Amino acid sequence: MNKKASVKTIKKENVLAELYLDPFNKRLRVDDYAGKLEDAVHEAEKMAKEHQCEKLIFRGRVESYTNLLALGFQCEAVIDGYFRGSDQYFFCKYFSDERRVNPHWISEDSIISNIVALSRNPDVIMPPSEYQLMKISEKDAEKLASLYREVFQIYPTPLHDPSYIKKTIQEGTIYYAFQYNDDLVSAASAEVNLFYKNAELTDCATLPSHRKHGLMKILLEKLEKDLKSQGVFCAYSIARALSFGMNAVLHQLGYSYRGRLLNNCYIFDKLENMNVWVKNLAAADSWSHKK
Repeated sequence: MNKKASVKTIKKENVLAELYLDPFNKRLRVDDYAGKLEDAVHEAEKMAKEHQCEKLIFRGRVESYTNLLALGFQCEAVIDGYFRGSDQYFFCKYFSDERRVNPHWISEDSIISNIVALSRNPDVIMPPSEYQLMKISEKDAEKLASLYREVFQIYPTPLHDPSYIKKTIQEGTIYYAFQYNDDLVSAASAEVNLFYKNAELTDCATLPSHRKHGLMKILLEKLEKDLKSQGVFCAYSIARALSFGMNAVLHQLGYSYRGRLLNNCYIFDKLENMNVWVKNLAAADSWSHKK
């Protein structure tokens, strides 16, 4: 089976749907649809089974909430304001018992409880002068791929491949990184959806020996400023539920926890649960006054 992810469009008499087929992670996602909901679900389930997917994800809207429940989905997380201000709900359905079970759920509940109990401190301390903040261009793709290869042995998208990074830059993804000597040691990206005016902050990686300087916090703030300048105010991030550090960074920056996606993708050596965090960048000046 071809492991490359691809976008599929379904156009039938009563439905138009855009799907994201992800064979590597054995999942299919319905990113958008118009027309008859039942037909969109039927076509998505048919394609999921044809490609032996174990998980079907449906980016649902509030008006479809009860209908998707009735069609056998469960809501696992929410992104406030995803559809140009209207909320998006992650509805999920599983096609194997193994994909529906994860032994880390309770410990991840504990991690989240401990993180959201922390007081928020949005202050950023700049690292030593040897660290140079830079916006990544296509000519830096090889260096960036090298960083991702070192941090992630397995990753849901092919960031180990410089040509893939170049392609995402051409499609509008923004990357920032810190360079130390001649090497990139920390990086993050914003995958921008200009149609719906949202962006996923993702691909966060820092070499272990450089993690004490709070580099990721600075990179994410820099990405947020770029997004606001483009009129993109819905920012979200999907972080490994087992990573205390990354989830704590998002909490410190004013993101709100909005649920957990079960066995969502392969990272490192296994399928991992992923926490969803959301921030309204237009209200960013006032978030620090709220818990």
